[in-house]
Amino acid sequence: MTLGRKLTSMTQPAPKAPSEFHALLQQQIRNEFTASQQYIAVAVYFDSHALPQLARRFYSQAAEERGHAMMMIQYLIDNNLEVKVTGIDDVVTDFDSVRAPVALAVERERAVTEQITKLARTARESGDYLGERFIQWFLEEQVEEVSDMHTLLTIVERAGDNLFDIEDFIAREMSGNTPVRPGAPKRAGGGV
Repeated sequence: MTLGRKLTSMTQPAPKAPSEFHALLQQQIRNEFTASQQYIAVAVYFDSHALPQLARRFYSQAAEERGHAMMMIQYLIDNNLEVKVTGIDDVVTDFDSVRAPVALAVERERAVTEQITKLARTARESGDYLGERFIQWFLEEQVEEVSDMHTLLTIVERAGDNLFDIEDFIAREMSGNTPVRPGAPKRAGGGV
């Protein structure tokens, strides 16, 4: 018997039946991948308008959202639950000002906060203590995400037409890769 045959003949335990929390988490994976794609669209808008600091910020944000999806995937895998990576929702690609994509990002982060809060509530109400513990990290992360995006929107609004002030602020205050907060769940695929 070849190694390939051995691997295909091995059996995995049957996946557990998903709970309401797991179904919501599966949907959240889609939401996180959609957010990642949305932030790529925002970054491309800024890149095409010669705003490299804003572009870099949103490319980085896109990678972070993808990372969140991968953490959720790994959680489901670790708990022997079926994972389905589905398509994403539509993203906005046309913007009429520098403010528009940043305002959209604030709206998206607030919506994600509501989604994560619903996940936490569902886990608690159903007695899923592992799920509740897992989702706590994301709740804390969302406080930071909404705050950062709201700050950026405030700076954009104050700067008006002076785009260099926005770029300077990002370079000075929001540059670099933000390290992953301690206690982050592991990602499917490692750090890829």
